[in-house]
Amino acid sequence: MIKKIIERPVDRRENYVKRCVGIPGDTLQIIDNQLFVNHQPQEKIDGIQLNYFVQTNGTAFTNDDFEALGVSKDDRVMIAAEQQSDQLLMHIGIPLQEKGKPIYHMPLTKAALTKLSAISDGCKVYTEKDISGDGIYPLGNNYGWTRDNFGPIWIPKKGETIELRIDNINIYEKPIRNYEKNTLTIKDSIIYINGKVAKEYTFTMNYYWMMGDNRHNSADSRYWGFVPEDHIVGQPVFVWLSLDKDKSLFNGGIRWKRFLRSAKK
Repeated sequence: MIKKIIERPVDRRENYVKRCVGIPGDTLQIIDNQLFVNHQPQEKIDGIQLNYFVQTNGTAFTNDDFEALGVSKDDRVMIAAEQQSDQLLMHIGIPLQEKGKPIYHMPLTKAALTKLSAISDGCKVYTEKDISGDGIYPLGNNYGWTRDNFGPIWIPKKGETIELRIDNINIYEKPIRNYEKNTLTIKDSIIYINGKVAKEYTFTMNYYWMMGDNRHNSADSRYWGFVPEDHIVGQPVFVWLSLDKDKSLFNGGIRWKRFLRSAKK
């Protein structure tokens, strides 16, 4: 699975809809899920989702509760009492004396978080802790970057020249080799491009940084790296059809509130 993500988006047979959060020449960083571009914190979009562990007051959530929160069946996991080991509770941050109350793992938007208290009075919410850097760009990542804490990273811009060093070549090797069709080798800590010693490189294309709104369940630039300009197909204009996969087509399956709505949100 990781191998497939790493290879994308070299293979153009798949189309993804992602949010462009960084353009050529930007410096991007993620700190505790907060996105910074050129050292400025970016406004948090209403539809952004993160994964949470939610411990209820002892009462299980109903299907209506999940529908109100906008959480599909595939996205919710209940951790039953018999599955609640001390190690798991400590990892989540739940006091051991609270063991036994229903715990759910699910993605939630900011709006859904505000609804929780009305659905389950006294429920406690714990943000899913950051995962390791396995599979995080660049391959062989030794920068300590993770899904929720990433960068800073400079996004290549056409015509801009960067210094090539052993400590940054992993970041820029993929666009230089795969997208701009150069041969790149490293021997005795010396970088060679097309057979010549290379201490700098000038990019011939613009690149972009894409991220999904479901930040904890998205295959995006944190795994792929930079997206070259010739891989961008277009910009979504409107939602022509939106379906609720938990319902049948004629029993609420069509989400009319999103039908033919602008895709700019």
